[in-house]
Amino acid sequence: MFNGASVYLIGNFIIAIAFASVFFAVAPRSRSRDAARWIGFGFAVASLSAPAELWVAYGALVQLSAVLAFATALGGLLLISVGTAALYGARMPWVILGAFYMLSVLLNALFYDVPSNSPVHSVSYQFPFAIACFACMAAVARSMRRAPIDRMLLIVLLFTGAHFVLKAYLAVAVGAGQSATDYLGTSYAVISQSLTAVLVVMTGLTLLAVLVLQIMADERTNSEVDSLSSLLNRRGFENKVQDALRRSPIGPHSVILCDLDHFKRVNDTHGHYSGDSVIRTFGKLLKASAPAEAVTGRLGGEEFCILLPQTSLDAAMMLAQAIRGAMEVQTIPGLPTGFRATASFGVSVFDEPQQLVSATRMADAALYDAKAAGRNCVRYRSGPVFVPKIVG
Repeated sequence: MFNGASVYLIGNFIIAIAFASVFFAVAPRSRSRDAARWIGFGFAVASLSAPAELWVAYGALVQLSAVLAFATALGGLLLISVGTAALYGARMPWVILGAFYMLSVLLNALFYDVPSNSPVHSVSYQFPFAIACFACMAAVARSMRRAPIDRMLLIVLLFTGAHFVLKAYLAVAVGAGQSATDYLGTSYAVISQSLTAVLVVMTGLTLLAVLVLQIMADERTNSEVDSLSSLLNRRGFENKVQDALRRSPIGPHSVILCDLDHFKRVNDTHGHYSGDSVIRTFGKLLKASAPAEAVTGRLGGEEFCILLPQTSLDAAMMLAQAIRGAMEVQTIPGLPTGFRATASFGVSVFDEPQQLVSATRMADAALYDAKAAGRNCVRYRSGPVFVPKIVG
């Protein structure tokens, strides 16, 4: 007849299978799809320990079932550890991992006849699980990612590893029975399986949250990036500009507005594919030329913008001239060999974040000056002037 521990075992089996299914379902949407699959595979393997434990109590081939219960539980946990480490950019040493697994299973088989409530059996049974958890925790800690969810995962792994150490003590203090067949009838079994149920849910949910937050961050990034130029789109640019000015509120800051010259003529003469090629080339040039702390975006059409935090007007002018000169000699894929695309630039400078709008207007006015001066040049403005834009 099933008792409380048996019910917990069945519950743990269902929970593990559910988590395995969810991780496999989430994997295709994640950039860490291999990590998600390893974790899902780990939960699936670990779930097999529950029917093996039930077979120990209610079936035949008791010793084989007991060893299988240990082997599948530890194997599943190690696979989850491999997936978690991969999720944080770390790699578990497969040779050491395999040797550790084989040695642990061998010791479990050799100590089968040792009473389950003895210190030797308890330590040899529980400590491999604890070591696997602490090794996984070390991999997460080495990543140096310290978002709230990462800290939560470290705490969960610490508690999970510590709970296996605690179970080694409880198996002796409370009593895990003399043999494997006695296990499910003990109070220790109820305590052990209920703790496992709680920690399986906590670990699974925390790892799932890490993956889901990663997917959400990727989706947000994708929604803020212009697919053609690979630069930030207007929405992404405005968000990143605010973040940059929050981090560095004290100026001077510089704004560079860039506009591809005669872009409509390129589309009309050579086709939209060629126009796309010009935008793609200019986007690569801006990304390669702008400093790491700069915020670079395509505001729409042929217009681009660079925010340079804590950068003087002279430095911004030098950068704009360098980009202008580099663009002038670029070979554009899909366009005739002798074709050269050019761009005009307007530069302005401001000191405080609240001056950003007026500085952008000044840069726009300077860009108008560059267009009026014949294009393919750099101009700057130091006063708030609004003028209509020349198209093309």
